[in-house]
Amino acid sequence: MSRHNPVEVQIHTGSLWVGGDAYPLRNISHVGQRRLVPVKKKIGKDLVVGIFRIWLVLGIGGALAQASKETVAYVVVVAVAALMVWRLVVKVRQPDLPVLYGLIVNTAGTQRDTVWSTQKYEIDHLVLEITKAISTPGQAQMIFNVEHAVAGDLIQQYGTGNIGQANHFGHGNIQAG
Repeated sequence: MSRHNPVEVQIHTGSLWVGGDAYPLRNISHVGQRRLVPVKKKIGKDLVVGIFRIWLVLGIGGALAQASKETVAYVVVVAVAALMVWRLVVKVRQPDLPVLYGLIVNTAGTQRDTVWSTQKYEIDHLVLEITKAISTPGQAQMIFNVEHAVAGDLIQQYGTGNIGQANHFGHGNIQAG
């Protein structure tokens, strides 16, 4: 479950402020958004494979236990099957994660994820207003509260932008790959 922590985004004195981080508007070369869609659970496949494995353990383990005629072997087979059932139930009951939308800012050739939100309209609004501020310097100060900012970790394990796991609190200097 994602945690929402409101993040204040300001445009004033020629800078974009996201939380405590400042990006001079004159140095921003691109503003956009990123969509992070969590991998959907393959419940049907996982359920069928899990049930097959449980039956396999019960069948082979039961045959081996009967061949050895030991009570301990039966207990081990039942314990392993029970553990597999428990793991399968835990996996099936996991909640789906929300789609996340990130505000991307390019400065001096470096791309940064500055804010992540569960609400697309918040990031769309920020992209529009930051673009306006870049094209019309000297405009009035603006303050936006991203109410659905997401705190958590950014995990990027695959591809050329592999950073492993980085702590992320809804805003900050997490480089995008």
